[in-house]
Amino acid sequence: MPNTTLPPRLTGLADLAGNLSWSWNREARALFAAIDDRLWHRVRHNPIAFLQEVDPARLAACADDPVFRARYDEAMHWLRAEGSDADTWFSSRYPALAGRTIAYFCAEFGLHNSVPIYSGGLGVLAGDHCKTASDLGLPFVGVGILYRSGYFDQKVAPDGWQQDAADPLGIDRTPIQPIMQADGTPLTVSVTLDGHPTLVRAWQLMVGRVPVILLDTDLPENRPEARELLSRLYAGGAELRLRQEWLLGVGGVRVLRKLGITPHVWHANEGHASFMFVERAREFVEQGMSFPEAVKAVRRQSVFTTHTPVPAGHDVFGRAMVDQVVGPVWQEMGIDADTFHGIGRHPEHGPGAFHMTACAVRMSSRVTGVSKLHGEVTREMLQGMWPTRPAEAVPVGHVTNGVHLATWMANPVMQLLDRHLGKGWGFELDDPAVWDRILTLPDADLWAVHRELKDTLFDVMKQQARRSFAQQEMTAAQIVGAGLLLDRHALTIGFARRFATYKRADLLFHDPERLRRILTNPDRPVQLIYSGKAHPADTPGKTVLQRVYQYTRDPRFEGRVAFLEDYDMHIAHLLVQGVDMWMNVPRVPMEASGTSGMKAALNGVPQFSTIDGWWAEGYDGTNGWAVTGGGSADVAREDAEQAARIYELLETDVIPRFYDRPHRMAEPKRWLATMKHAIRVAGRMFTASRMVQEYTEQYYVPAMAGGILPDDPPVA
Repeated sequence: MPNTTLPPRLTGLADLAGNLSWSWNREARALFAAIDDRLWHRVRHNPIAFLQEVDPARLAACADDPVFRARYDEAMHWLRAEGSDADTWFSSRYPALAGRTIAYFCAEFGLHNSVPIYSGGLGVLAGDHCKTASDLGLPFVGVGILYRSGYFDQKVAPDGWQQDAADPLGIDRTPIQPIMQADGTPLTVSVTLDGHPTLVRAWQLMVGRVPVILLDTDLPENRPEARELLSRLYAGGAELRLRQEWLLGVGGVRVLRKLGITPHVWHANEGHASFMFVERAREFVEQGMSFPEAVKAVRRQSVFTTHTPVPAGHDVFGRAMVDQVVGPVWQEMGIDADTFHGIGRHPEHGPGAFHMTACAVRMSSRVTGVSKLHGEVTREMLQGMWPTRPAEAVPVGHVTNGVHLATWMANPVMQLLDRHLGKGWGFELDDPAVWDRILTLPDADLWAVHRELKDTLFDVMKQQARRSFAQQEMTAAQIVGAGLLLDRHALTIGFARRFATYKRADLLFHDPERLRRILTNPDRPVQLIYSGKAHPADTPGKTVLQRVYQYTRDPRFEGRVAFLEDYDMHIAHLLVQGVDMWMNVPRVPMEASGTSGMKAALNGVPQFSTIDGWWAEGYDGTNGWAVTGGGSADVAREDAEQAARIYELLETDVIPRFYDRPHRMAEPKRWLATMKHAIRVAGRMFTASRMVQEYTEQYYVPAMAGGILPDDPPVA
């Protein structure tokens, strides 16, 4: 909370800063910026840090300004409305389900860059899910982990090798608050870990109407080795990951119980949260059920979303390791050790492996992938758990991911839609006719907004490069690679995501000479901006990053390849809003969904992608470009063919379309048509509002109403 004493007339600023709903409210963000715009940008839109540093004299002046006071009063009115569930989509549509709660467990939540407890797409999707649950008024509670050391701070050495530094979380500069008991002590629960009782403390972060509960073991009562267990996201090896997931699942359930929260739906977002199902089965046995009855009771209320077909994304732990960490919990469940390990048995792994995804599938009545194509791939992957069923009959559905519009659509784009669609367009997101009207936006207005966003991106890149050079964090050669020589008028392609090998960040460099000719064409230049982190343990991913980074300093490319360090949600906003085209070229069918291209499209930035994940549903020939093919066993041949196809599309369609105008400063009419279709398709089909409504209608409501079990459970 703020160190600065707020004027009595503006004390509500602390409340506004204390709930992350400000982050997707344009008026709330503008209110902080109106106090001190430079400071607001310097603290990277963190209102708590802002209130700690702002000049008290400036606050006093705002308190005396009638115009500011009127804006402040409107923000306070909105904040009070956010505290009520009345007149929301859920309360209006399902009044009979009032008071029933949905618990959403996830290992990470990407809510805002000021709360760095996320690593990438999974966490940002979870954050968008929570924000949308708040918007729709769902009775929703998130459960995750308070990573005191965050994910990691990325620095790239001069040779291009990623260096992973600690990125400690300053809780006093976040809205995270400890949950206290009636006696004034922190709320804790005990979880047996490695044969020892371990205390888990609960914290709370308000996301609009949605509380997100975060778990922590950094307590003096715990053993020294236990205090750091939840400090780093995805750090260490399998043993640390197993301990974190046991604490998340078991500790999360017990914290909810101690808070008096009785969920009617339990949603595990990825297999990392699967032990939540095990703890609930243990509870039912403790209450007198047999183990088979307990499993049925758990399944009736359980939903599981799997997010990746990549084997490394599914945690598998050895039997001896599980026994060491969780202890003989099977005794409390009234079963033997073999039956317990059968919960996590996967047909492609031996009896000595506990597969977290298999555990979640076995303990859930509803299993879903995150795109139509991913649902098909997942049914094939899990077919062995239903050996009597063909793959197409495996009971796995899909809800294609979506993104939270108010978080990812830039203010200038929203203001443009205000002017041309009317200020009420944000309340009609589910009406396709609203999005059809995007095609009538004046070219000059849309292009002016895009140029403004592109200038913002380039300005920030220049500022960061200057600051890094002044602090001697970068050599002169690295500064060039940070984008110092980029041309604001050139076609700029963005590529930003986790540097996993299947995402093929280096595919564009398959034929360096052909790419050089494309980038350095004096009449129609092209430039590339990369950003992203490799997992600390992913050496092949780091090698890809290094290869890309080295091209940023290659004089053959004339400074037209840049890399932005330390990718986070703040940089993601700048990129998806400010580049001209978004590139995504995963190896098919390894990208389960992908959401960065959706975010870019909402800002009029069309996507260029292989037909994978959401693009298999989203590409319609008007809103971007598709790289066909994929799925070949000969990956080297596939890479060569698809790289050649990318060059051809760039040379024959993308670049001519962008530069098809009478002079450099004119509007590219054909390109603007593609931009409009990108916004239209993303708005109609790929918002989180559509996604959460589908989860509610297809998964949450049936579970709330008593649950539905599939005809046959997976084989143990």
